[in-house]
Amino acid sequence: MAVDSLPAPFSQELEPQWRSALASKLELLGEIENRLKGSEFLPPMEAVLRVFKQPLDQIKVVIFGQDPYPTIGHANGLAFSVETDINPLPKTLQNILKEYESDLGKTFAGGGDLSGWSEQGVALINRTLTVAPGRSNSHLKFGWREFTDEVANILGQRDLVAILWGNNASELSGYFRDEFKIQSPHPSPLSAYRGFFGSKPFTRANVILSELGKEPINW
Repeated sequence: MAVDSLPAPFSQELEPQWRSALASKLELLGEIENRLKGSEFLPPMEAVLRVFKQPLDQIKVVIFGQDPYPTIGHANGLAFSVETDINPLPKTLQNILKEYESDLGKTFAGGGDLSGWSEQGVALINRTLTVAPGRSNSHLKFGWREFTDEVANILGQRDLVAILWGNNASELSGYFRDEFKIQSPHPSPLSAYRGFFGSKPFTRANVILSELGKEPINW
């Protein structure tokens, strides 16, 4: 969408716990917001910080990806997720759901909508939170990576599971304890066969959650 004036500062979109934890990055968030003004970007303005409307203390699992889907209508503010009416699904998401079926022995019932995971405490966060339509990684230097570095730093101080898919996500590996971390290649068609398939992230995450005394995710 083209945005000439953003309706509310990004910082106001943050859930209060997140806004407090990210206080040192609110100025940066404002700078990114100004850089986006007057340009076309995805996801829609109101969805850019959707994942940060989830209370920080409710997060049990974080899944980091690269950047939003660059196809208009696909990105919805939750990494890897799309709305239920999207068909066909993005190929990356198709691969995630193939691994889901292999790992859990069942078919995913939500189409491509992963919001049911989010509602259970799974934070689906892209390394870069916006993208120009049709141009993957086009906002790589907008400041988002510094912002999500701090997000990873905050989450890494908590007892939660970190699932890191691909090189962009793996850059955050050092923020998380080895025993709480699940890493693999990205589920995109270019890399899924290099170790994403067969990585069993869903069952492994639930094993860690059980060891932490937390309720497993109903993936």
